[in-house]
Amino acid sequence: MELAGKNVGVALTGSFCTFEKTFRVLEELRDAGANLYPILSDSAQQITSRFGSPEGYLKRIREITGRDPILSIETAEPLGPSAFLDILAIVPCTGNTAAKLAGGITDSPVLMAAKAHLRVGSPLVIAISTNDGLGMNLKNIGLLLNSKHIYFVPFGQDNHVKKPNSLVAHLELLKPTLELALEHKQYQPVLISYS
Repeated sequence: MELAGKNVGVALTGSFCTFEKTFRVLEELRDAGANLYPILSDSAQQITSRFGSPEGYLKRIREITGRDPILSIETAEPLGPSAFLDILAIVPCTGNTAAKLAGGITDSPVLMAAKAHLRVGSPLVIAISTNDGLGMNLKNIGLLLNSKHIYFVPFGQDNHVKKPNSLVAHLELLKPTLELALEHKQYQPVLISYS
């Protein structure tokens, strides 16, 4: 299903090393005609890292989407009852966010948006980015892979030598993953190695 004219929620969590690539794929979604609605986790709003500052992230997300992001649990909650979004993508989705989502914890704007969105049976896409995906977080990824209405951007080990437990989504596959998830189908294959 085409993304043109679709209301697509894009929720960013604190995997700052993937932000630049995330911004590029969000520009592609915008250029494909998607109406992007940004949501930022508390970490994405507050933490300055070697990859940038919250002020820079907010400025960039506003430039790409043309909208102010949702920054609180209170403003994220109405997304569910209104069924406003056609689809929601957590991109990037940290291991912390994945663990909380799998455990039913709702303590950030991104998690509230996801919970509210799933409550009305709408598709949620996860673009995982975690250093412990093949460690403590593997069980959470397994739970989410087996959950109704949740779809994954294909992922793989990004550095099996230096970070053997690390998993990162192939963000270049976000658009086709979203298109299939709108039809309630999982893009395949889910596991793709990095070259």
